[in-house]
Amino acid sequence: MREEKQLLLDEVQNHLKKNDAFLIMRYKGLTANKANEFRGDLAKKGGFVEIVRKRILLKAAKAAGVELDLEALEGHIGIIMAGEDPLDTAKFVFKFGQDNDKAVEVLGGRFEGQLYNAAEMETLSKLPGRDEMRAQLLSALEAPMSQTLGVMDAVLSSVVYCLDNKCKQASEDNN
Repeated sequence: MREEKQLLLDEVQNHLKKNDAFLIMRYKGLTANKANEFRGDLAKKGGFVEIVRKRILLKAAKAAGVELDLEALEGHIGIIMAGEDPLDTAKFVFKFGQDNDKAVEVLGGRFEGQLYNAAEMETLSKLPGRDEMRAQLLSALEAPMSQTLGVMDAVLSSVVYCLDNKCKQASEDNN
């Protein structure tokens, strides 16, 4: 193997070993401006894309312990290394593909150590993000406490209203 290919192979292997989550994409009809926009927006999310030859990707994946199917990898291939939030990266890639006439199409990926096909990755990308799930959990915990506080406040307020009405009634009887 030539030295340049070996360096590229080593680089892709290191990325696959370091990153638990990645997406494999196919691109077609992606203009230079759109590709630059895609890379820039992906970098803002903490991820990056690497365009690789299929054989290099297959060898790097095999060395990293990931088995990929050559028949599933049609066309020009790239690998997207997910950032801090892999679901957020997947959402972005699917949205970018939809907004740009399928110029970028997800073929599959790995998330939390498990390989998924394109349909499964799309399903995962539709899940709420980490911050959304935290907000949902907090609202689920907050609602019963808020309702309990409202009931306790109503009970205490009703006692005060009763005493106030009794005082008013007593003062009217004295007049």
